[in-house]
Amino acid sequence: MTYLVTGGAGFIGSHLSEALLLRGEKVVVLDNFNDYYSPQRKRQNIARLLEQPNFVLWEGDFRDRETLAALWDQHRPTHIAHLGGMANPRYSLQHPALYSAVNVEGSVNLWEQAIRHETRAFVQASTSSVYGLAPTPWTEETPTDRPLSPYAATKKAAEVLAYTFHYQYQIPARIVRFFTVYGPRGRPDMTPTLFVDAMRAKRPITLFNGGEGVYRDWTYIADIVAGVLAALDCDLPFEIFNLGNSQPVMLRTFIDMLEEITGMQAQIESQPLPAADPPITFADTSKAQRLLGWQPHTSLIDGLSHYWEWYQRTVR
Repeated sequence: MTYLVTGGAGFIGSHLSEALLLRGEKVVVLDNFNDYYSPQRKRQNIARLLEQPNFVLWEGDFRDRETLAALWDQHRPTHIAHLGGMANPRYSLQHPALYSAVNVEGSVNLWEQAIRHETRAFVQASTSSVYGLAPTPWTEETPTDRPLSPYAATKKAAEVLAYTFHYQYQIPARIVRFFTVYGPRGRPDMTPTLFVDAMRAKRPITLFNGGEGVYRDWTYIADIVAGVLAALDCDLPFEIFNLGNSQPVMLRTFIDMLEEITGMQAQIESQPLPAADPPITFADTSKAQRLLGWQPHTSLIDGLSHYWEWYQRTVR
């Protein structure tokens, strides 16, 4: 079997690729190394993987249908983990067309290949952002028709298209909605690195509402990867799964933990919560536990400790 991981040089994709290689799979990573953040960081993510005989790096963009056709002609992936895409709700407000082109049109291009070659499983990454301001905790049946940003809207559109393609062509498909993923190799625009960078430089940290009343369901990268693997391996025709820690933590408490772990103090600058951000994210993961046998195992304090160890070794 051959696993295609889109965005495989990124944060989650590189961890998933590594896990697949460890269990003996052939892995083809498709990544365009765009400059949303440093391409060099992405290349560092997969530097060790390039030495593995079962690993293939295919540099290209899934918006390019010819690139995808050539990849399939050469490697014929049997399973797809579609993790690639444009993230960050606030950035999407300034670049809605880019998010539509990547997250929607790019996903359609991948589905065309999956249909043409009768892919065995298509796992597509989505986001907790699809839930908007719905009351928590969020189950997979919670309404998702009022997204707060183009990012969330394009992820929801890709989910709907995935169901349509599954229904029409019987390609097994699973949607995995990620909740505030963190850990080693995290993107530089993600909260842990933004905060630690500011603490090191003794710069103020922008904390929405001063960190009070804003909660996030922080989910450690190893738990996310375990959930994606379970979704790839299961024998279900179509399902949507929340992958979260199910323990929302207030941002002020998150800062307190960072200060304890790093030994540094944070300077807080309070600002109003942006309209693209909900005040709380909170996953109900009972469906993933029931159908995938999956549950998170990493506490926030342990996960942040692992992240800090990586940061000290890697980030300059």
